[in-house]
Amino acid sequence: MTAELVDSSSLKQQIREQAHANRNAQENKDEISREIVARCMSLPEYQRAATVLFYLDVRSEVRTRNDLDTALASGKKIIVPYCVDGELELFHLTDPDELSVGMYRILEPKPELRTVAGKRVDVAEIDLIIVPGVAFDREGGRTGHGKGYYDKLLEHARPDTPLVALAFECQLFDKIPMQDHDVFMDKVVTEKAVYNGRGRN
Repeated sequence: MTAELVDSSSLKQQIREQAHANRNAQENKDEISREIVARCMSLPEYQRAATVLFYLDVRSEVRTRNDLDTALASGKKIIVPYCVDGELELFHLTDPDELSVGMYRILEPKPELRTVAGKRVDVAEIDLIIVPGVAFDREGGRTGHGKGYYDKLLEHARPDTPLVALAFECQLFDKIPMQDHDVFMDKVVTEKAVYNGRGRN
């Protein structure tokens, strides 16, 4: 590993730790999360999308679960991810009752429903992807937990599928160190603004 990569990796880890601390200290998470998700849902990209991938929040992430009912009632096809052997699989959600608390207290599709016909979805079917993350910059730079789950998934998304990240303003930094394989978001939505990212172009 080159010195540059070591420095980049070390800086990313520092940013992650600071972002976690900022996010944990964020007050009124439910209320502010609703503002952020509402702002996302008002985007033209969201309005146009027939099939939307929603992440299911964990720990101190921007909370999406409070708005799942609204999303499901909108007539859109709502997809949620779950993890199998380090890869994200995709599930067509039609009712919040199809979810249960799994490993690491993460909300995910009930295991017995995952093999039901029509529930498995390919990422190429998705018209908009809502992406979680630990820290972002205003150009759409993103870092997650370092496991690369979303990076692997986004590699296979259609080039025309917008990637929209949700974050509290306190998760924004001046610059996230990005490597060749890292993916920039098209938009980062916070309680204060919608930032236009560089995207994958």
